[in-house]
Amino acid sequence: MYKKILLPTDGSGYADQEIDRVTKLIADDGEIIILSVAGKLTSSAFQSRKHIQKVNQGMLEEAKGIVAKMKKKFPEGNYNIKTVVKTGFPAETINEVAEKEGVELIVISASGKSGLHKFIIGSVAEKVLKTAEMDVLLVHNN
Repeated sequence: MYKKILLPTDGSGYADQEIDRVTKLIADDGEIIILSVAGKLTSSAFQSRKHIQKVNQGMLEEAKGIVAKMKKKFPEGNYNIKTVVKTGFPAETINEVAEKEGVELIVISASGKSGLHKFIIGSVAEKVLKTAEMDVLLVHNN
């Protein structure tokens, strides 16, 4: 059993499989951290600063909604769940949060869907898998 598990999510449709794994692996007194990473655009000559700020705020609000929705999907029980929203590059931010929070396990979905794609790991999941300093459970999407 793990005392602290990080569950990064981008809002894709694999939450049920990830939640199933997490609820089986978390210790009775453990903590689950649901993380969503919002992207961040920087100013350019082609878009106004005000427009960029509006887009960034929209991505941040979307990330907040994603973690709230994921939290609601957990079954009834005594789960200690913390939600975190960060801005940055997903794989790097996932690893930073995992290290800062002292998690023991990261549960993340692969993005393969069918045929040959079943065996392809999503780029974020692959980077996390290769660079994390703690255990990573890669959940196969079926």
